[in-house]
Amino acid sequence: MPDPSSGADSPERWRQVRGFLHQHRHELCQLAARLYPDVPRVASTALLCRGRWLPDQPLNLDDLRLGWAGQPPAPLADGTGPASAHVRPRLAAGGRHRGYADAIAALDAPALFGNRACYRLLDAGLAGSPELTFGRGWYFDGVNLGHAVAHELAAAWQDSSGAIALADLPLRALVGDPCLLRQRCAISAVTTLTLRRPPRGQATFVLHWRDPVKVNNGGGLYQVMPVGIFQPVAGTPAAEKNDLSLWRCMTREFSEEFLGTTEDYDTQDGLLDYGGWPFYRRLTSAREAGALSVWCLGVGVDPLTLATDILTVAVFDSDLYDAVFDGLVELNAEGRVVSVDGSAAIPFTAATVGRFSGGSEPTQAAGAALLRLAWQHQGLLLG
Repeated sequence: MPDPSSGADSPERWRQVRGFLHQHRHELCQLAARLYPDVPRVASTALLCRGRWLPDQPLNLDDLRLGWAGQPPAPLADGTGPASAHVRPRLAAGGRHRGYADAIAALDAPALFGNRACYRLLDAGLAGSPELTFGRGWYFDGVNLGHAVAHELAAAWQDSSGAIALADLPLRALVGDPCLLRQRCAISAVTTLTLRRPPRGQATFVLHWRDPVKVNNGGGLYQVMPVGIFQPVAGTPAAEKNDLSLWRCMTREFSEEFLGTTEDYDTQDGLLDYGGWPFYRRLTSAREAGALSVWCLGVGVDPLTLATDILTVAVFDSDLYDAVFDGLVELNAEGRVVSVDGSAAIPFTAATVGRFSGGSEPTQAAGAALLRLAWQHQGLLLG
């Protein structure tokens, strides 16, 4: 039996490649995007898309229908078969880790890492009668494939002395077009740009630096905030139905990322009583009063990890923002709030949008795309 502590498929080599992936995530994302020259991009960033995933103008969140398909079809590739063996290190007892998520748990687990129930995106159409269709999924389903193909690319780039082609990446080649959602388990995140709109003067936004010690996805990169995996608060059928709402997901993430609250909620038989939650009632009332508007600008796929993002914008009147987020934290469970020139309120200007979306700063592809889309539609978003 081969010694599992040495060789190309050893735990040590796996950790080394994963460390390289963390250090070069931004460059690897750009490299991954170049593997798909025929796939459209969102706002000339690395984020991949379909034309029908981008509405002509921002959609009011209330105009976006969410469909439910229940148990979805089995994916073409799931990251647990023979094609992924080279990114799953050997076990001391023989054999290999079943999936990439198992290897992370055993060899490089971040602070937040658990296999929770999630919504799997099956179809997206944001023109005409806009609708997103979801089915049942689990977080590790997305990790086992998406993070495995990222690891595969990192290892190939580290070992290569020349250009890398899709044919050099057998697992990624098996996946094919990342935007064919039903071919894989497309676990989606709700990615929100938060804008503070004053009566006069410049709007501002906030950024997050995602700590690789704390999070599994996007570590070491800047990202808009809040961002959260689209998932129910519990893995029960009742919660699955109750939480199939982008707005409810966004509200939980505002509480967790801006105010530092826990993602573990008190529920009754898996159901969170949103009507009895003062924070939710306050934000929902603000939407109804026009002090807060929420929009969807599109859907995109990260070329490195295949993470699928629903791109949203929340625009707060400044007095509401200042009251609700008076306790804005500097650190939260996923990273830190970014300060520019000593302030967490970053001016929403062409210069800052260009800085954090143009490649000079290591920003996640979804965040870069969302900043550019929001800048394109600033007239509508800011009124």
